[in-house]
Amino acid sequence: MQEKRLTVRPASLADVASLVELRLANAAAHIALDAATYRVPTRDAVTRHFAAMVADEAGRDGVLVAEGRDGQVVGMVEVLRHSDPPDHQILRPEPSAQVHTVVLLDARGLGVGSALLTAAEQWAGDRGITYLSAGIHHRNVDAVRFYSRHGYTDAGRSLGKSVG
Repeated sequence: MQEKRLTVRPASLADVASLVELRLANAAAHIALDAATYRVPTRDAVTRHFAAMVADEAGRDGVLVAEGRDGQVVGMVEVLRHSDPPDHQILRPEPSAQVHTVVLLDARGLGVGSALLTAAEQWAGDRGITYLSAGIHHRNVDAVRFYSRHGYTDAGRSLGKSVG
């Protein structure tokens, strides 16, 4: 998929180092939002995750990258399928997934996130996924604004309580 000087494509093993850097930078940004909720995962764990994800020939989940004209990866989007609810629960099964979009700071505002999200929606639709969600921290106003601009709406509330 081309958008101006941007290419969005499935990630490959050659992209793992870039995916790791994007994830670690994103973790640091999220710690600034809420250090009690977020952490910086180990580089090894992130490397193993992305290496396994791009090597998965079954393609259960997807990861797409955006690269600029110079070939540098400037963003990524993960599409992580949800499992259907067990038969004993009341939720109806619906092929669904969660999207996680990350764009380098200096590439924001250039259409990278929009191109990634469009490609992720196409990827999901091609695989029968009919619903996408984006788990956004309420303080991440830029992410809320971004996904809202793309038609994502408040899908309810997730309430929680520490019991330890």
